[in-house]
Amino acid sequence: MQGARLPMIDLEAFTRTIGYRFNDLQLLRRALTHRSHSADHNERLEFLGDSVVNCVVALELFRQFPGLNEGDLSRLRASLVSQDFLSSIAQRARLGDWLLLGEGELRSGGFRRPSILADAVEAVVGAAFLDGGFEPAQRVVRELFGTALANVDQRTSSKDAKTLLQELAQSRRLALPRYAVVATSGEAHEQRFEVECVIPELEIRSLGMGSNRRSAEQNAARRAYELATGK
Repeated sequence: MQGARLPMIDLEAFTRTIGYRFNDLQLLRRALTHRSHSADHNERLEFLGDSVVNCVVALELFRQFPGLNEGDLSRLRASLVSQDFLSSIAQRARLGDWLLLGEGELRSGGFRRPSILADAVEAVVGAAFLDGGFEPAQRVVRELFGTALANVDQRTSSKDAKTLLQELAQSRRLALPRYAVVATSGEAHEQRFEVECVIPELEIRSLGMGSNRRSAEQNAARRAYELATGK
């Protein structure tokens, strides 16, 4: 038996979290629907949204860094459209609370799975593009990314979050961040990890989720870095 995590989702309320009011709410509903829930799912919208997100991010970087060459721009864009980064955006926006999933995915915690969350971000952007064109889709990307686009640092974006956090701790002469797995869920072949990152001197405790320990640690480190730097 299939069912939704929320029997009735308030799509109007969700539009307020992404900064765009849809003309066709069925498009948005489809964008939030995983294939485990219904045949009218979000995979085609995710395909479209992937290209739109890449285009919007590329345009923002092109304007922000007029002196960078193609290779450096590509590197920066890759860091911003990776699955880990998109899923962290979805986590901050609590997008998983709005997903429509089948019973199996609900039981296995699919609303926390990085691949599902990242795909949903792209699907929502794709839906906005179909509903209103490029400008609304661009608005949704900016809303979901928050300050990430405006605060891109070309010197550090090529580094992973754990490296950045370690360098930050060392620059402030603090103990290195500590990581610990606090929860696991799912079947053996499809486990999800929840990791806590702790920096006692800064009173920072952050959580990250991922399909393996490494990606969960990276997501926890990214959140800790944001808390430590205010970015």
